[in-house]
Amino acid sequence: MKSKIKVLLSKLGLDVHNRGIITVAKELSNAGMEVVYIGNALPRQIVSAAVQESVDVVGVSSLGGAHLTLGSPLIEEARREGVKEKVVFVIGGVFAPQDAVRLGEVGFDGVFTPGVTRDEIVSSIRRLVEQKAKI
Repeated sequence: MKSKIKVLLSKLGLDVHNRGIITVAKELSNAGMEVVYIGNALPRQIVSAAVQESVDVVGVSSLGGAHLTLGSPLIEEARREGVKEKVVFVIGGVFAPQDAVRLGEVGFDGVFTPGVTRDEIVSSIRRLVEQKAKI
């Protein structure tokens, strides 16, 4: 595994609520990770940026209700481009508990809901990257 984890962060779709993802970006950076934040993007743009940047993790945030509508196509695009096997995909936001379960079922490696701590996010990402590297 590389010594420094590289994370691509994006708002999923047109969601403009970016306070949480900016806070997460700062926390990941403070934890020694390299963070690339691309702002709002659609699934194809996110996967393309992930490939171009050679990231270990793609983290998306959804507070506007598009988590399933755009989350599933994001994972499908990642599979089509052959990056799902190598890159950790996580999503955070405000959604119903059953949607959090569904997001895991469609292929997100981690799902973060309100109340998760910054330390839990950082440690989960480190663990998931380590697990993915062993595959």
